[in-house]
Amino acid sequence: MLLSHRDLGGAGLPPLVVLHGLLGSSRNWQTAGTELARSFHVLAVDLRNHGASFHSDAMGWGAMLDDLTAWMDSAAPDPAAVMGHSLGGKVAMLLACRHPARVTRLVVVDVAPRNYDWPERRLEIAALEGIDLSRLASRAEAERLIESRVPGWAIRKFLLTNLERVPEGGWRWIVNLPALRGALSELQENPLKPGDRFPGPSLFIAGGKSAFLQDGDRIPIACHFPAAEFEVFAESGHNPHMDAREELVRSVRTFLTRA
Repeated sequence: MLLSHRDLGGAGLPPLVVLHGLLGSSRNWQTAGTELARSFHVLAVDLRNHGASFHSDAMGWGAMLDDLTAWMDSAAPDPAAVMGHSLGGKVAMLLACRHPARVTRLVVVDVAPRNYDWPERRLEIAALEGIDLSRLASRAEAERLIESRVPGWAIRKFLLTNLERVPEGGWRWIVNLPALRGALSELQENPLKPGDRFPGPSLFIAGGKSAFLQDGDRIPIACHFPAAEFEVFAESGHNPHMDAREELVRSVRTFLTRA
């Protein structure tokens, strides 16, 4: 089965493949991707168990890498520039290191090649699984039900983009919560091995208010990505494509079009 994707425009221009983060989907990149489509053919992919892509009990790095290469074989020009955010950034790094000929330039948004501890993701998944969809009357009710466990307004709105009304009535999750819960320990880990290396141009973007990509990560990044460059968006959190969209679009466009 092939991954689903959104074509955000720019057909005929150099290809840019975009990978979203955990519990996200291609729709999170709709606005930034459409702006980037003035310069690139932007294809935003839904990773397995997310968005409109297929569900599977398997959610490991090898499976996600195989998904992406199969999709590129069928749907995307090869090679292409690849940009990934958070979980998608880990998959993008893995693709670049294991299949460097497929990647012209790499952009990694607010994540590093190291292990993470994501207790908040586990709590968020539990909060969503705690909603009885058979009794749910509205999206607003769903938000009220998770408010005590997910205090941040913005993250509640983000999580509930995964809640979809069923045409015949009722609700369903478009994200495979049990599979993500079961795979979370592996997804927190660094997918790269010591010998993994991508010599091509790489840009690592950090949110200045986020702890996901820090100054201490620069040395291990350089071991895998010797041509890496770094940018910090001081006023952004973990989602620069939302918190600092204009700055991100400008930075990515400059990096990808530079000779």
